Formats: sequence, C-alpha cells, structure tokens
Amino acid sequence: MTDKKRPTSGELDEQALFYHEYPRAGKLEIQATKPLGNQRDLALAYSPGVAAPCLAIHKDESKAADYTARQNLVAVISNGTAVLGLGAIGPLASKPVMEGKAVLFKKFAGIDVFDIEVDETNVDKFVDAVGVLEPTFGGINLEDIKAPECFQIEKRLRERMNIPVFHDDQHGTAIIVSAAVRNGMELSGKKLDEIKVVASGAGAAALACLNLLVASGVKRENIWVSDIEGVVYEGREALMDEWKSVFAQKTDKRTLDDIIEGADVFIGLSAAGVLKPEMVAKMAKRPLVMGLANPNPEIMPEDALAVRDDVVMCTGRSDYPNQVNNVLCFPYIFRGALDVGATAINEEMKLAAVEAIAALAREEPTDVVAKAYGGVTHTFGPNYLIPSPFDNRLILRIAPAVAKAAMETGVATRPIEDFDTYMDKLNRFVFRSGMVMKPIIAQAKADKQRVIYADGEDERVLRAAQVVLEEGLATPILIGRPQVLENRCERFGLRIRPGTDFEFVNPEDDPRYRSYVDTLVQLVGRKGVTPEAARTMVRTNSTVIGALALHREEADALITGLEGRFDKHLRDINNIIGCSEGIRDFSTLSLLINSSGAYFLADTYVTECPSAEEIAEITHLASEQIKRFGITPRVALLSHSNFGSRPSETSNKMREALQMVWKQMPDLEAEGEMHGDAALKPEILKRYMPDAHISGPANLLVFPTLDASNIALNLIKAMTDALHVGPILLGAKKTAHIITPSVTSRGIVNMTALSAVDAQCRKENAGVCLAPHS
Repeated sequence: MTDKKRPTSGELDEQALFYHEYPRAGKLEIQATKPLGNQRDLALAYSPGVAAPCLAIHKDESKAADYTARQNLVAVISNGTAVLGLGAIGPLASKPVMEGKAVLFKKFAGIDVFDIEVDETNVDKFVDAVGVLEPTFGGINLEDIKAPECFQIEKRLRERMNIPVFHDDQHGTAIIVSAAVRNGMELSGKKLDEIKVVASGAGAAALACLNLLVASGVKRENIWVSDIEGVVYEGREALMDEWKSVFAQKTDKRTLDDIIEGADVFIGLSAAGVLKPEMVAKMAKRPLVMGLANPNPEIMPEDALAVRDDVVMCTGRSDYPNQVNNVLCFPYIFRGALDVGATAINEEMKLAAVEAIAALAREEPTDVVAKAYGGVTHTFGPNYLIPSPFDNRLILRIAPAVAKAAMETGVATRPIEDFDTYMDKLNRFVFRSGMVMKPIIAQAKADKQRVIYADGEDERVLRAAQVVLEEGLATPILIGRPQVLENRCERFGLRIRPGTDFEFVNPEDDPRYRSYVDTLVQLVGRKGVTPEAARTMVRTNSTVIGALALHREEADALITGLEGRFDKHLRDINNIIGCSEGIRDFSTLSLLINSSGAYFLADTYVTECPSAEEIAEITHLASEQIKRFGITPRVALLSHSNFGSRPSETSNKMREALQMVWKQMPDLEAEGEMHGDAALKPEILKRYMPDAHISGPANLLVFPTLDASNIALNLIKAMTDALHVGPILLGAKKTAHIITPSVTSRGIVNMTALSAVDAQCRKENAGVCLAPHS
C-alpha cells in the first residue's frame, strides 16, 4: 500500500468540483477535424460540396466509414439508475460520470464519444430510444443501468442493432476479473477446471464475471453465489431471476460463511465488510480474494493478510495492488471492434481480451507504469496479477487480439489485411513519435551500432537498454558500477543483466583505466588538464569516459546529459571529440511532435547569438538531419521582421543568412526573414510573399538567437503537450548527443535510433557526416 497521504473526503470533493468547473464547465468539447477558414472550405464542408459524400453513402452505406466520423464514434448511454456507488441518482446527475467515460475513451484509445443521458426507466422505451441511433454511431457503450433491466436492454439491443453493444459494468469488470483469476491460479499452480469460486453479490457485474469464468474453463457446478438473501440455491424464490438461477446450487447451505470453506477464489461485488477474517481463514491454500466493492472492499487487504500470509488480494481501489479497473479493457476492446467494423462484441472477442491482459501482466513493466506508481516497479506476482491502467502497451495487446477474434468469428465487416501496418498505426497513437521515427528505427535495425550511455545507472537508461536490445536497435554499452547495474535491473523488474546482455564500463575498476587516462592527457594536456586531474576525471566524469570510448572507437555513438549542465557536457565533448572538419561550431536541433504535426527547431541549446554564416550552417546541418526522417525540409528563418517590415541587426542577419542558404543549397525550400504565423500558415505567407520559396507550412524553424529558440521550444512543448525528441547535437566529429534531464526512457530509445543512424552515415562517408564546408 502506498505511503502517500490520501486526501480526505471533503478535500477530494472540493478538488473535484473545482476540476469540473474550471477553466470551463465540463470535461468535453467538440472540435472540427477539417479547416473552415474560407468560402471554399465552407462549400466543401456544407452546401453544395457535402452532397457528394451524402450520395456516395446513399449508394453504399459502408462508405460512411470513409466519409464520416461514425466508425470512430461511440455513444456512452445511461439512464442513471445505478451510478457508481451512488445508486439511482437519475440521468442528469450521471452526466459527469458519462463525460468522464468519454474522456477515458479519447485518452486511452483515440475514440470519440457522445455521452447520452436518457430520462427513461421503462425497458421498452429505453430500447426504442437507443435502437434508432444506429446510423449515428459505430458502437454503443451502456453504462450504469441497474439489474435486471440491464440484461434485458443489452440483449434486445444486441439483437436489434448491427453495431457493437457493450454493457461495460458487466463485461468490462468480467474481463479484468477473468484475467486476474487466470493469472492468480497460474501463480498458485491451480487449474481453472478444478477450482472452487465463491461470489458475494449477484448483480450485473457479478453474474457477467461468473459467466465469463465458465467460458474460460471454470465448471459451473464449482461456482457458489451469495447475495443479500443468502446463498443462491435451487428452489429459492426471493430475489431470483433467470440470469441468477443459472448458478443456483442444490444445497442446504444458506450463508456466505457456509459456502466459503475450501474456496480458491472469492469474488466480491457486494458491500464493505461482508467477508470476515474468519471466513478467509477457511479458504483453500493460496486463495485469491477479490474485494471489489467501492469505495471499501468486502475485506480490507491488511485484514485478510493478518489472518494468513498466502492470500492474494485484488480490490477496486488505486491505493492497493491489483486494482480491478475497467479502463484496462473497454477503450481497447472498442478500438479493435471499430477498426474491423465489427457488428458485435462476442464471447470470443472478450476471451481474447482476457488472454491479452493476463499475458501483459507477465511482461516487464515500462517506465510509464513505474512513473505512475511513484517510481516503484512491479513484476508479475501476488502484487501484480493484472497490468496497471497506465501501461501504454494495453492498446497494443488488446485491440489487435479483439480485432483478430472478430475476424475469425465472422463479425468483422472490414477485416484488417495488413496487421503490421495496423500495429504501426497503434504504435503511432501510443508513442506519437512512431510515424516520424519509423524510417530512423528501420535504418538503425539494419546495421546495429554500439551506443554508449554515460548515465548507465539511471533507471530510464536501463529501461531503454532493454527496449533497444529487444527491438534490435543497437548494441548498448552502459557506464556504471556492475553491482549497482545488477541490483537496479533486478529492482526494476528487467530481464537484462550486465556482462551477459550488455557491456559496461566500470568507472571504479576498469582494465582500460590507465590507457583512458593516457588518451585524455594526450588530448587535453595542453588545455590545462594535468595528469592528476585526468585520473580524477576518468574515475568520476562519465561523459569524459563515454567520449574517450567514442574517440578510441570502442563505441560508435555517445548519449549523455541526464545529469548536470548542458554546457559542461558540451565542453567535455568538444575537448575530446571536437567538431567535424569544416564546421564552425556545434548546434542543436529539436523535434516537437504534437497534434498538429512534427516541427523542428534550431538552434535550441548552443549558440547564444549566431552570425549569419552560423545561421546558414545550422540550416544546412538541420535540413540534412531532417531528410533522414523521410521528411522534405521546408525552412523558415524567423524574425520579428516580416520580409523587411522592421530592419534591425537581427532581422538583417536573418536576411543575409537566407541569401547564403539559397546560394549554398539552391534545391532547399527556404524563406525569410519572416514572422512565425507566416511560416506556419500558407495563406498568411501568400498575402505577404506570393512567390515564396516554400511550398507549404514550414517544418524547420530557425531562430535568430538562443533566447528566442529555447523559449519557443519550451513554450510550445508545454502549451501543446508536445513530445520532444532531442536535442540532436549537430556538427560533432563523431556521434554524440546531450539529452535533457527531463527525458523519458522512450526518449532515450528515440535518441538511440538517431545516434545509430548518424553513426552509420559517418562510416559510409569515412567519418564525415553533414559537414557542408568539408
């Protein structure tokens, strides 16, 4: 359990109310995906142009998936009769919950949602109200509808509608519970067809859990159910229905205490405190106890563990291990179903999701998961039966599994023909850098290079190293003490080990120490570094160690910068590696990826006030780097002046630099000096410069000063939630990059791929890469 102080109920309520009200009421907005900036856009978006897609859909209804948002649009629908733990509070009061569900769909799976609150409790009328919405949506997510009406509503809508209808309270919970049971029994060495399951609660979620467990292999005769009236037995009349009767046992036992003995699994979807410690004591060896009542479970984990230490616990709470949270599955099930145009979500698709979730829990967790839990890493075991909701691999495992199951069972109307392409699409959604980085990653894999990491003991580097090894991007070399590397790999749940899976340089005791010192003295002995100082640097400065390894050709590329100041790392690289022949000075290129696309900024970290010649050099180096991404560079030399509107020292410098760029690189699309809006908006650019030398929005923004570029970088990154790849160091004699302390492990992986490709380039060109003056 976390040691973090939980907010009190009053504090949380106050924070939640503020969150929902500011800066504007609610959690959703409608946003256009097409421009509507002129008369032509209006004519295309509405009359008369809109007639063309209307007629195409009238002729072939499947074209709606091509011309409208329907195939990525889900309705979250409720009548507010069973809202969370709040009960029948009505449809209007349920709206914040439905908006929240919509946010989760968008955040985790990129699915758009309309939340629809229906003021109707009559089953027939509710079904009629929802059934007529089929032309609008690609899927229906029923939410917070009480039992037994929810069973009737879902059954009738599934029969009536030709799109997926999914009651998440039932099936979402069932899928997560089934995955936890599957892993829990594997951990305890038990077989599904031999276990005894006891359930407390017989509502929609509980019965769906039991039905899916039966589909997974649990025998119906081994399932015992208790509710508010006691044990569900043959002949009972109180609070019975056709769905509950399926699990009625022929028995004279009447209480939960009577049926709990010897149970391997307890599933609680009832009320707090129902499962007593003495009941837990009577369960089978290594029992799985799932107390899923909210906000307080049927038994608190500490109370269960006080009785016996072999209990494995799951709850619905985020402050305990093994949280059963429906967000683990529903966005990704719909993602897979929508992507193949499924007409239903069937049992096979649910079971595919179960297996995908269970398998993911047995994989190594990523840094995203660790970050979500304050840096604590969980690996498969009693406290990690199911993945974290923050695991960004969920969509990569569940959506394809569901899509394949839909195709195999004949409910897919648009089967996926190329799953590699489909996985690329999902990866792009997850990592955002996927599309831009794809050609770089492919090229890195083609010829693996040796990349040395100065901050080898950092968790992010260790996680990145495992990904690099698994994906075959490079051969990692880590600078770090072997025992520390070993211990941290184990602590973070990583498979890799020093000396077995990757090489390392031990700064405390390495056989190359003396020769490293000698090399350093040769390089910087006339720059004020004494032999004694050199010995200290080789023991304590990992950037120096990495740069020496690079200089001695024991590595092909260096990545450093997770600790310390950029300028100090650059000084060490300059002293040992230096600039390429013909290069005036170092510079950097930063890539920002946001919802609008990919943008490169230069120089963001090195030269405070570059000269016109340096601006031209930066432009050339950056443009050549951009081409490696498979992107045609379009350069804007930025200024406070727009094509001579305000002459000044800096604007004149940018204009002079542009003339040099045109002369040195006549095929490069470049324009300036210009405002930022003119660079990014072609309609503004044409207004000022109709015969501009760039054919579209600029993707390389070159700034007149370091102040301007670095401020712009950080503002854009923060304001647009952009992913930063870089900084990419340009101009070095050998491949070396100084990344920032805020980098993630995925950022390190991206920089590893870039480093590998740069190293390949240098070898192909006899060590010279991107040197315009050589």
